[in-house]
Amino acid sequence: MGLNTKVTYLNTESEFISRLQNPSTKEAAFRELLQRYKERLYWHIRKIVIRHEDADDVLQNTFIKVHRSIDKFKGESQLFSWLYRIATNESITHLNKNAKRLQISNEEHQNRAINNLTADVYFEGDAIQLKLQQAIATLPQKQQLVFNMRYFEDIKYKDMAEILDTSEGALKASYHIAAKKIEAFLSSD
Repeated sequence: MGLNTKVTYLNTESEFISRLQNPSTKEAAFRELLQRYKERLYWHIRKIVIRHEDADDVLQNTFIKVHRSIDKFKGESQLFSWLYRIATNESITHLNKNAKRLQISNEEHQNRAINNLTADVYFEGDAIQLKLQQAIATLPQKQQLVFNMRYFEDIKYKDMAEILDTSEGALKASYHIAAKKIEAFLSSD
């Protein structure tokens, strides 16, 4: 990205944020925000919560929180990073609430969701993709997040560091460890 392109992008983003925070343009700008980020955030959330219905609920909660909080956004990070952080936190909260309600561990909750993927009409994966999802489910939550964001969404470590409030070095290490664990899981059969 050239300097002029980056400056234009930053101006465009800051103008967009101004429209989101201006009461007279907020609703139209928010509809635009939905169009820009709805699908990306849905798939980010879906990788965390697994089930389509849960992803829809979390996505809705994410956008409600964004709508209520957009006036507090200070622009210290990119809008994209801020949205992803909210979506990630909402997803984790959702998983924790469900596990607590069912009186099971988060890991058990995740395993149940993975085991139910074959019955999920919205899951279009084959046996290899199912096996990969099972391998990812064996990882600790932070490694799952890092692996999914890097492998599936191709998010840069710099952006992940903003979203997850972690150093780039720690994220690279988490990804490397996660990839090794997944490789071991997939080659165990």
